[in-house]
Amino acid sequence: MTENNDNIIEVKNLVKYFPLRGGLLGQPTSWVHAVDDVSFNIKRGQTLGLVGESGCGKTTVGRLVLKLIEPTSGEVIFNSKNIYDEKFWKEKEFRRNAQIIFQDAFSSFDIRKNVESIVGEPLLVHGIAQGKELKEKVDDLLKLVGLKPEIAKEYPHTLSSGQKQCVGIARSLALNPTFVVADEPISALDVSVRAQILNLLKDLQKKLNLTYLFISHDIRVVYYLSDYIAVMYVGKLVETGPAEEVFAHRLHPYTEALLTAVPIEDPKMRAPKEILQGEVPSPVDPPPGCRFYPRCKYAIAKCKDENPELIEKSPGHFVSCFVDFHGSKTII
Repeated sequence: MTENNDNIIEVKNLVKYFPLRGGLLGQPTSWVHAVDDVSFNIKRGQTLGLVGESGCGKTTVGRLVLKLIEPTSGEVIFNSKNIYDEKFWKEKEFRRNAQIIFQDAFSSFDIRKNVESIVGEPLLVHGIAQGKELKEKVDDLLKLVGLKPEIAKEYPHTLSSGQKQCVGIARSLALNPTFVVADEPISALDVSVRAQILNLLKDLQKKLNLTYLFISHDIRVVYYLSDYIAVMYVGKLVETGPAEEVFAHRLHPYTEALLTAVPIEDPKMRAPKEILQGEVPSPVDPPPGCRFYPRCKYAIAKCKDENPELIEKSPGHFVSCFVDFHGSKTII
């Protein structure tokens, strides 16, 4: 993807390998290729949806972009500065500007603290507010996410799943960040409240001019929320582009498989299911060639030995595939 001054995030050739140790001295015997040469940009005020099956490396990408773990190689540029370049980066400033919404809000809370303490903790740590001013800011944050200020005295175990996630979102917004990683923020929620949280995220983005990296395994949710989509498979991006373009003219068989797996209520609208054969290959020392090759019914001999690069097929629409594939006209 090309560079642009409007980009708040530029990820360049990001790689993360985790060692698998063995033997008496605990030396690495092999490596888990969690993220393998991933590049993308996110424009200010927009959402990039990162989608793929569980274990494909999506969450690792999110943690790398937030500098929660160190990369094996590659760069993450935030507001024109490399977050891994200690000479030019201030850690505390970055933490104020980049936050995360966790998949399971409850597990990220200190259950001994009430909601006021949980939401107000970032404000105290960064010396932004205390005392009466702190309480007022917490109340404003709770109202912002659709909760009543009275809930501030409650403890996490007394809240519903939707309320817990709203509290988690309020805490993430406490420092007025510009960039937020939403890591599967609705997958742990009841179906009845998922739409509520998605609409809240959309409203907050418009109101606060937020930029999102939205991570999910549900391509239907990604389509609803995202301006751009990046499809990830076993550590690599296989297709990226504007959301409407990717859905109207998807060019990778894996994107097609993800989309046709989405349940459609109207039988007349349903396309034939693209059932994938076999299991997701292990990311441990993967063999050369396309990683989707063992499960792809369109694969050719070249796919087994050569790894396809991301090629721009139309403006902004990239695909990593040797086959001239075009998806069906599925409607969601």
